Amino acid sequence: MIADSPYPEIKKTHTMARVGRPWTDYKPPAAAPVWDVVEGFARFHVLVTALELGTFEDLDQHGPSTGDEIAERLGVSAPHLTSVLEGVVACGLLDRRHLVFELNDTARRYLLRASPASMVDLVPVSPGPLANWSRLTETVRNGAPSEPVDDDADFYVPLVEGTYTTIRRCAMRADLQLRYSALTAPRVLDLGAGGAPWAAAILTACPDGTAVVNDLDGVIGVARRHLADEGVDERVEFRAGDFLEIEIEPGEYDVVVLGHLCRAAGPAVSKQLIARAGGALRPGGRLLLSDYFADRSRSLAGFALMMGVTMVASTRLGGTFTHEEVGEWMTAAGFEAVRIIEPIGFQQVMVGTRTSKELS
Repeated sequence: MIADSPYPEIKKTHTMARVGRPWTDYKPPAAAPVWDVVEGFARFHVLVTALELGTFEDLDQHGPSTGDEIAERLGVSAPHLTSVLEGVVACGLLDRRHLVFELNDTARRYLLRASPASMVDLVPVSPGPLANWSRLTETVRNGAPSEPVDDDADFYVPLVEGTYTTIRRCAMRADLQLRYSALTAPRVLDLGAGGAPWAAAILTACPDGTAVVNDLDGVIGVARRHLADEGVDERVEFRAGDFLEIEIEPGEYDVVVLGHLCRAAGPAVSKQLIARAGGALRPGGRLLLSDYFADRSRSLAGFALMMGVTMVASTRLGGTFTHEEVGEWMTAAGFEAVRIIEPIGFQQVMVGTRTSKELS
């Protein structure tokens, strides 16, 4: 066995003098992908710390500044803050020139609270409970997390608050392809609505539309507030409770929304939800099922695959599904013309039209 070289960039394990031809000389793969994973934990906390301290808002208000200047305004340790901000620069979320930090375009669009595409509230809650990640090995061994979040309203309230801006932007952009704004007096059913970003977008675009909005008792208050802020709450009926158990009028809705529910619910419940949607829709009505979908080979859609691990870490049955799987469930439930749209990056929606035939 040939000893490993301390300088792998010049290592030669296949030469004429050994086992192969010069053309088979190779360099070992770089360790960079491993280090990217190792640094992932640190990168997340660096960004969360910068957000919690208000550094992006400070730079927006005062302009390019040194670490000492920002620290003085925020009342924190200058060397510690400077180190954190250097980490933010390493993440590509701030620029630094001549020892002066400044916002870049990414930070201005996503990391300022006032931005229409703000992710400020989303970043800290997106991974789910951090303690569940430290117990992932135990979860894999046992087949379930020790503290699942499936029915935990205390967890979902900050989550739906954090996701509202991004999903509402997705819902608004979806109108360019779905043209729900062309519907006359549409009736919308938004199951497990969270903050109800889809209902808000559709009702804003359809002044004569009405909606039924559902979520858990402890979560539906978020939807009430957001829809009141949008000025559409008077056209909404709120139905608190389990999305599989609340009363739903058959054949009365033009649009049913299942927004980011299926990956947390698991396949069996997802099929039930899709079937409920089919029963609730008028012939020609549409189901909008938004989520993060895996590719057929389950190897290319990295964001969706990692979201699947997030579900495993914190839910009993959750995971991610492929477009083909969900499409088959929709077809089996009586939907036709099933297609996929992607209104904004990573936010995909599977759209199905309720068949005009009677459902069995």
